Amino acid sequence: MPLTVLSKYLHPDPRIRRELVDLLYTSLPQVMAIGVTSVTGALALTLLDDDPGYAVITFFILVTASARVFSLMRYKARAAHFTDADVVRWERLYGAGATAFSLALGALSFRALQLGDAPGAWIAFGLSMSYCVGMVSRAAIRPWIILTAAGALLIPTMIAGLMRPELAYKIGAVMLVLFWLTLREASKHLSAAFIERLEAKHRLSRQATHDFLTDLPNRAGFLQALSNMVGNFAVVAIDLDGFKPINDRHGHHSGDDLLQQVAERLTACVGADGVAARFGGDEFMLLKPVSSAEHGRDEAQALAHEAVLALSMPFLLSKLPVCIGASAGIAVSHAALAEVKTAQLLERVDRALYVAKRAGGGCAWADGETEPACCQRCSLLAAGSAAV
Repeated sequence: MPLTVLSKYLHPDPRIRRELVDLLYTSLPQVMAIGVTSVTGALALTLLDDDPGYAVITFFILVTASARVFSLMRYKARAAHFTDADVVRWERLYGAGATAFSLALGALSFRALQLGDAPGAWIAFGLSMSYCVGMVSRAAIRPWIILTAAGALLIPTMIAGLMRPELAYKIGAVMLVLFWLTLREASKHLSAAFIERLEAKHRLSRQATHDFLTDLPNRAGFLQALSNMVGNFAVVAIDLDGFKPINDRHGHHSGDDLLQQVAERLTACVGADGVAARFGGDEFMLLKPVSSAEHGRDEAQALAHEAVLALSMPFLLSKLPVCIGASAGIAVSHAALAEVKTAQLLERVDRALYVAKRAGGGCAWADGETEPACCQRCSLLAAGSAAV
């Protein structure tokens, strides 16, 4: 199925989409069970009837079942490294595998009815219904896969039933259409309820780690990101200068608007590989990987300078331009400081921020580091723009 066609069935949140596909690929026990059962049943019909059509279908069932098992095992081994685009491709792959296997199983029923092999038709129909029962457990996850696979499974049987002269077979073919429609409605309701629970779970999880106003990570989210950092990284504490007068003069609504604009600018400063967080009030934190040695220190200072300069540019509040300043405390964690705990690192960068604020704004390094205490250019710009 082309991605443009599939897109309307994809969940817009990549995290939920990944979780849904992960759940799809937990179906290895069911896939192996129906695969072994179907190959055994098809092989028994081939040996009993000595029919070349049965033999070809048996081979097709064996190949598709084996391919599905292989893809399930491969996904489990590689899923941790998948991008969002990879997850979409693997969802399509699962759907293709399920549909191919369904078509093979449907062909077995078609052949049995075509030959007038009543025992074979009974065995094939039993395998088809067993497969449908197994698919119902996936209906709440990705209904488009279930409905496509069920169609591929039932259409050959319906065609064969309509081709038979007996009225009972024709009635049975119509009943299969009603069965597919029932499966469709059931899968839609199951899927909606299941996804609603997933969305609620993710909302609660996000609320615990994100600030409701700016949508940036909060203190807990920042500490979580900090604990996951490896190698060299910079921590920059940002405190707004002149925020309280704006909040008092223009009201809390304008203050909230200003904080949201600050969040947007800081997010742009750290880029895709960094984290901007709101620690509370008008205090923010930046976290970004840097190079080793002196290059890393230069990158950290450049990040702090960029943030202070970005926040010194005018903001628009109800079409009224206002200016604030910002102070920044900088620290870099590297191999020599590997033993420094998170609390100690935050305490050091907080002391550096205090130094910057006492100097009138701008940037200051954490104690014990040899960089200049203040960035004069940033200090001048920040102090000059602090007037409202």
